Parts: sequence; structure tokens; C-alpha cells
Amino acid sequence: MADTPWTPSRVETHLTEAADVLARLPETRMRGFISVWPPTVREFWESFGWQEAVLKRPPPSAGAIDRMDAALRWLLWLDTADARIVWLRACGRPWKEVCWTVGLARAAAHQHWLFALCVIAWKLNGNPVPRHMSKRDLIAATRAAKS
Repeated sequence: MADTPWTPSRVETHLTEAADVLARLPETRMRGFISVWPPTVREFWESFGWQEAVLKRPPPSAGAIDRMDAALRWLLWLDTADARIVWLRACGRPWKEVCWTVGLARAAAHQHWLFALCVIAWKLNGNPVPRHMSKRDLIAATRAAKS
């Protein structure tokens, strides 16, 4: 898979996986506060139906955490607004919420998102991002390179 060139859709998949892994990491808790009371043991008829069953997903593997760390570093290559748009979309936020958060119209937010994915793919393929290209030209060049 190392020989496969990076595309914006592949970058998006890795960022989505990174957001999922970050959500599945165990939460941090403060140390030092414990209870000396024993846990309350309830009978079946006392506790049935009082609380909804909470199913937890398993913790991520070590390889998934390593891929998450690598993908999160990619966001440092982007402008702050573009990185925020990419991360909100990776977390599964709808476009309406993304647009409201960053203060852009839907078309402009989508253009920023696509440009940011192209910049990441361009850099991961070992190419320096040309400064003279417009956003539209860079997106077209990235699409032409993958086909």
C-alpha cells in the first residue's frame, strides 16, 4: 500500500479513522479519589429496566493509534480554518454545522475542505505544494494525477 499514491479520498478515509480512534480512547480520570464503600449489589428484579444498557466499543489497537497520530500531524500542514473544516468533517459533522462553526457558505466550506485534502495528498506524495497555483488549479492537478 506504500506504493499507492495518496488521493483526497484516501486522506479522508485515514482522517475519519483517526477521529473514530480518538473517540474510542478511554477517557482520562483524576487520580487519588476513591471510595471505601463496597459496590452495591442489586438483585435482578431491583435493577432491571432502570437504566439503558450502554454498549462500549472496544479500545483501538496500537496500530490504529499510530495511524491516528500520523494523521493528526497532517492537520499541521493546513491553515487553521481549513484544518478545522477537515476535522469537523472527519468527526462526521454535517455540512450545516460545519458552515455555522466556521462562518462560511456551503460551497466555500466544501472548496476549503477539498483543497485541504488535496494539499495533504500532494505533500504525502512527496510533492511540494506550488505557491503559484490557485485552489481550483491544485484540485484539478490532484484529480489529473490520480487518473
